Amino acid sequence: MPYFKKLAGQKCYLSPCQATDAEKWVEWFNNPEISLPLGDEVYLPYSLEKAREDLAGIIRDQSYIFTIVALENDFPIGRGLLFAIDPIDRRAMLGMAIGEKSYWGQGYGTEATRLLVDYGFNLLNLNSIMLGVFAFNARAIACYKKVGFKEIGRRRQARIIAGQKYDVLLMDILAEEFQGSCVGGMLAAATSADQGK
Repeated sequence: MPYFKKLAGQKCYLSPCQATDAEKWVEWFNNPEISLPLGDEVYLPYSLEKAREDLAGIIRDQSYIFTIVALENDFPIGRGLLFAIDPIDRRAMLGMAIGEKSYWGQGYGTEATRLLVDYGFNLLNLNSIMLGVFAFNARAIACYKKVGFKEIGRRRQARIIAGQKYDVLLMDILAEEFQGSCVGGMLAAATSADQGK
């Protein structure tokens, strides 16, 4: 199945999920090296049947869950989502994972996070986006800080793994703090094209 550029950066783009993503999800979320920093994904066996069921619901409900796709080769490398969306107070939660380890440490996670935030602020008109990240996940924390997220609190000893206790950091970003926008660039291009007619 082809992927579609819902919102694109220089390295990757967000595409609506496809039913064929199920195989990748099963591969990623059954790998503890990938799923351990994420949260509850590491605790449960994740079957292909369950992944297909989840994707069918996401596609049916038009949830704000995207496949992160490498721009150079249209290869799916991760998943990003905006969830717990509150349209009254205009806030949401963000989750993101680069499942393909060969794409780690190259800026794909930062760009995918930036695209998700851009989508939330400039298409969904959110005002605040929050996330939770385990204190041991230094790579993710650095990524979120690059995008503009700030630590707003922590839940102490909220995760116990192999007898070790870890805090969960809470981070957020406000619409007024977000720098740069693919959506703004697309709007400028569309309005200048209309003016040229």
